[in-house]
Amino acid sequence: MPAVLFDSTFYIAALRSRENWTQSLRRWSQGAAVWLSAVVLEELYAGTTPRNRNVVAQMGQAYERTRRIVVPNLGDWTQVGIVLARLAAKYDFEDIGKGRLTNDALIAISAGRVGCTIITANARDFARLSEFARFSWQVHDPRISD
Repeated sequence: MPAVLFDSTFYIAALRSRENWTQSLRRWSQGAAVWLSAVVLEELYAGTTPRNRNVVAQMGQAYERTRRIVVPNLGDWTQVGIVLARLAAKYDFEDIGKGRLTNDALIAISAGRVGCTIITANARDFARLSEFARFSWQVHDPRISD
């Protein structure tokens, strides 16, 4: 199985679970190498409670030690702009919530660049993004155990 990259939903579920976050991610990854998007890390920091801030910091440090953090580069940002413009033209700017899709587009484009498969519960947005960008993705519900 190729390397995987989870969206924020999975990290939030892992933080809320009774097991250690690394155990949850290992179970969901089914043995694949797990990478972290810097965009997901930003989302986690933005939404975390003071109680979980240290855990989020530990997550980031763990991925940094293993050099498995995907950081969008200039080409990714440029491609995201192009993809969002195409989405807006097809689906109407107001209907797609272009600003809301920016983070998901950054995750998708940068994950595609490094060859990670995105694991997400957000089928609607990633399906739309996949019409205009090349990346691998799968839908999975983090609340359901395998």
